[in-house]
Amino acid sequence: MIEVRPGGRRRIDRVLSPEYVQGLGSLDLTEVRARRDDAAQEETDLSYLRRILHGRIDIVIAEQQRRVEGGSQAVVERLAAILADKAVGPATGSGRHQVMEPSRAEAHRRHVEALVSDADLSDVANLPDERLDLALRTYQAEEESVSQRRREVQRVMDLLNAQIGDRYRAGSASVDDLLAAERDKRGPA
Repeated sequence: MIEVRPGGRRRIDRVLSPEYVQGLGSLDLTEVRARRDDAAQEETDLSYLRRILHGRIDIVIAEQQRRVEGGSQAVVERLAAILADKAVGPATGSGRHQVMEPSRAEAHRRHVEALVSDADLSDVANLPDERLDLALRTYQAEEESVSQRRREVQRVMDLLNAQIGDRYRAGSASVDDLLAAERDKRGPA
């Protein structure tokens, strides 16, 4: 389960702290943007973790279905089709276009592997039914937790984006200033 520790030093602890979005009107626009970008990175990482969990869930469900239907083709032989089936369906969440890469991809993979340490999905056909059931329940519970945290982070991003938008609408921020700051960051051409 993704826990948030009040006063914690992890990015998720900061982003989901109530203080993170308090007094936004008194903060410099650069600070509001930095907080928004920090929250966006956390959302990207949580989305990546969800995708890993969805893949594991799909593999376990496919093996359970193969057993019920008496199929002879191993899940590993159908892996590309199993994972692709979910990729073409309609979106059901509040997904956002993400331009960032996950910052903790390896840590997320290790986290998912540690959830069900005895369920080696590389040899899923040899797992007993009860281990598959436990793996599925564990992955689904973790996915639910990650999804909840992701929605919370998205609400924070919405507040930060609204603050930025309000400043542009009120005229206290301008696109010209933003473009000039971006040029300054890149340096001379």
